Amino acid sequence: MSKALRLSEKWFRFGLWIVAFVFASFLIGLGGTIVANLPKVEHHYTLDDFIDKPAAEKLRAELRGLQEKRQMAQDANDQAQLKLNAARANSGSAQDTFNSWLATRHATQRPEQDRELIERTQALEELKILERRALADVERQQQSLLDARQAEARAQRDLHELEKDATQKLDVELRDQELRVFGYRLLLTLPLLVAAGWLFAKKRHGTWWPFVWGFIYFALFAFFVELVPYLPSYGGYVRYVVGIVITVLVGRYAIVALNRYLEKQKQAEAMPDVERRKELSYDTALARLAKKVCPGCERPVDLANTAIDFCPHCGICLFDHCTQCKERKSAFARFCHACGAAAGQGS
Repeated sequence: MSKALRLSEKWFRFGLWIVAFVFASFLIGLGGTIVANLPKVEHHYTLDDFIDKPAAEKLRAELRGLQEKRQMAQDANDQAQLKLNAARANSGSAQDTFNSWLATRHATQRPEQDRELIERTQALEELKILERRALADVERQQQSLLDARQAEARAQRDLHELEKDATQKLDVELRDQELRVFGYRLLLTLPLLVAAGWLFAKKRHGTWWPFVWGFIYFALFAFFVELVPYLPSYGGYVRYVVGIVITVLVGRYAIVALNRYLEKQKQAEAMPDVERRKELSYDTALARLAKKVCPGCERPVDLANTAIDFCPHCGICLFDHCTQCKERKSAFARFCHACGAAAGQGS
């Protein structure tokens, strides 16, 4: 249809389309902000909202105490292990020294060294006693550490059971909350889509069509772009059901519109030629001729063939002759292209 418009009208229409897109962009920005902030109307649930708080606090306090106790037992065990290592080192070094001295004494067979033998043996026995004491201390610390670890593990298990039950309740509530938020979004975007459909059907060719089209683009974007990412899955049921409903509605509208169009075309083709051409607007006729189709039935026609004056499909007159200069011209032209005379009423 743009080929039938005046140059200034083309630029005005281009500017109005820019207005429509700018208007839509601001609406989309506002709608996106509202949709993104809708979850804030709901309470932000956490695990503590569903857990047995007194029991959980008691277990957490007990767990902190057991962790401190286990750490102290670990530190004491490390210290006892160091003392044991030192006692073993001293005992081993003294044993080696005693063995060397004993071998020398057997070699020399000096009786005056019997007193020293007794003293060295007693000293070595004292070191062995210290080593055994250090070993016993390590064993006690290891037992204390084991007891602390087992007590901590029991407290962890008890707390985990409480948190497991609370997690299940939290998951249920979050799913319900997700569905409610989706309902809020649907209640916000679905009326916009319905309003856009009504505007498309009734107002898209009106005086304020740039704002109408801007609102239509905004509603489509809000429903199909802003809403779709927030569709709760629930096994895909919601997404597929919404898709099925939209497909059925659009398909039904398309089928009804097609049947209505075909019926209208059938009735139009049954009308007299002159009345049919009066029903066609000048811009519509020029736009269809530019596409090389019949303005009446929209079927392809070889307009370059000068032998064709009538549509071979519906019989509407496509070309006639000027009443002034007899030049062959378009039957839908308002003026003759050869002499400029106004088209006759019967032409």
